[in-house]
Amino acid sequence: LAVPAAVSAQESAPKASGIITPPEGKRILLSPKLGMLPKELKGKKLSLAERLSLAGEAGFDGVDFDQAGEWTAEEARAAVKESGVFVHNAINHAHWKKRLTSAKAADRTQGVKNIAHCIRVSHAAGGNGVLIVIGSGGDGEAKEIADRARKEIKSLLPLAASLGQMILFENVWNQMFYRHDEGPEQSADEFVEFVDSFNSQWVGMYYDIGNHWKYGQPGEWIRAFGRRCVKLDVKGFSREKGKFTDITEGDLPWKEVQKALGDINFTGWATAEVGGGDLARLKKVREQMEEALGL
Repeated sequence: LAVPAAVSAQESAPKASGIITPPEGKRILLSPKLGMLPKELKGKKLSLAERLSLAGEAGFDGVDFDQAGEWTAEEARAAVKESGVFVHNAINHAHWKKRLTSAKAADRTQGVKNIAHCIRVSHAAGGNGVLIVIGSGGDGEAKEIADRARKEIKSLLPLAASLGQMILFENVWNQMFYRHDEGPEQSADEFVEFVDSFNSQWVGMYYDIGNHWKYGQPGEWIRAFGRRCVKLDVKGFSREKGKFTDITEGDLPWKEVQKALGDINFTGWATAEVGGGDLARLKKVREQMEEALGL
C-alpha cells in the first residue's frame, strides 16, 4: 500500500518531541552544579532556564540540579524543556541539617522527605539519580548511625525504583566510613561495605575525587568501588597545602584517576564542584575537567 502523503511529509520533517537528551556516544559526560550557574549576571536576574542555558553555552553536556529544594518538579521539567539542557541528577543541601543519622526522629523524617523530593525532581527533569550525604559521625556511635541511615534509605528504595532513580552516596568530610584524624593512605573498604549492605541495584556511590585525596589514593578507591561508582564529583585538592583547589591545580594524581576509570570501564556523568561564574569561567572549568579526565 502507498504511504499517505500527509504521513510521509510528517515523518520527513524534524521531530519536535520536546524530549531533552544529552549527547550520545560519550564515555564521560560533563556537567556543573546548578549552584555554579549565577542567579544574576551583569545586573540581570536569570531565570532557571537561562541559568541552564548558560551551562549549555559553555559546552557542558548537562547540569546537576543541586538546588532542588528551591524548585518544584514541574519547574525543573519546564526549565529543561525551555533551555534544551539536560539535567542528570538532583540534590537537596538540607541533608547537612536534617540528617538521616540524627538522633531526632523528626530530623530523619524530614531528611527522607527532602530526598523523596529530589527523587521526584530528578525524574521530572529527565535525570537518573540523587546525591545524598549519609549523615554525620558526630550523631553517635559508628554502628548506631549507620543503622539509622540504612533504615531511612531503605524506606526510599521503592520510590527510587518506581521512578528509575539511583540513591548515590557522596564521600565527604563527615567522619563516616573513614578516619578523619588519621593518615592519607586509607582504603574505601568501609564505604564499599555500606553500599553492599543494601544489596540493591538502586544504591551506589557519587564518588568525589577531590574530597578524599587527603585520605586515600583515588585510583585505588575507584577500583575498589568498581561498578558501585556511578557518578563523579570533580574538584582539585592540594595535600601539600591542605586545601581544595581548581580542578587542574593542587597535586591530585589525575593520570592515576584516568587509568582507574578505564580499569573499571566507567561510563557516566562527571560533575564539577568548584567556584562557578560567568560564561568565561564556566568554559574554563569545562576545559579543566577535560584535561583532568583526559577527554
